[in-house]
Amino acid sequence: MRSTSNPAFRNLPKGNVAYGQYGSNVGFNQPQGGVPGYGPGQTQSGAADRPMTVDDVVIKTGMSLGVALVVGVITAIWANSQLTVNRLGEVTGVSGALIGALIGGMLVGLGLSLFIIFKQKASGPLTLAYSAAEGVFLGAITAVFEILFPGIALQAILGTAGVFVAMLVVYKTGAVKVTPKLTKWIIGATVGVVILMLMNLLLGAFGVNMGIRDGGPLAIIFSLVVIGIAAFSFLLDFDMADKMIREGMPSKWAWYSAFGLMTTLVWLYLEILRLLSYLRD
Repeated sequence: MRSTSNPAFRNLPKGNVAYGQYGSNVGFNQPQGGVPGYGPGQTQSGAADRPMTVDDVVIKTGMSLGVALVVGVITAIWANSQLTVNRLGEVTGVSGALIGALIGGMLVGLGLSLFIIFKQKASGPLTLAYSAAEGVFLGAITAVFEILFPGIALQAILGTAGVFVAMLVVYKTGAVKVTPKLTKWIIGATVGVVILMLMNLLLGAFGVNMGIRDGGPLAIIFSLVVIGIAAFSFLLDFDMADKMIREGMPSKWAWYSAFGLMTTLVWLYLEILRLLSYLRD
């Protein structure tokens, strides 16, 4: 498989299920004996052994996104009661419970994502648990932003959905081809912004301001660059999912594809939320 900036799609095992064995991958049929270069075909023993399809990816991604949205909305509603706001609409106090939920959701989500990535686990329960943890984290942080900047949550959600749909259209129409050169560029850009964010975090602990997260002009430009990189990362995610389907990966791996797409969606939403706060501040 081609490389991708999303660590969830690195070093995946090769598919070994015959394409046409169950008649589900029309247009990608291969001989009954298996996929050349990916091992022999398997005997059908249940739905989990059939090759994954586009529908599998769409359904699993939709379920994961739905869990994150529902948990996020519930968390945001609860979080409003944990904030102390003055007459000017400024947040003057945050309860320990809310801080615990925010940090807990972030750490649990990070822990689950690392486990899924390094263990290469294609698991529905783990993916949904990750989505729920991110829902808690995003719901908590969104509640704070919404108090400070009314209406920003809906704008961030619509912006994230718009970017996702736009990049899906770009990929499906072939307007931008996922070439090795483009892949290397996106991976390099992703590594670059991650290094800059880590440097900013480290230097910030010593009182040094790099200006990329302070809401100024440079911070706005940096957020736009990060949003652009996250958007183009969707192309690599779509391409990886497409290759998993063509290589006959078992249907359970649709959960892994859904997990990979969720990580990019979370990253994009947070960056759009941050950019909107800069523009509204």
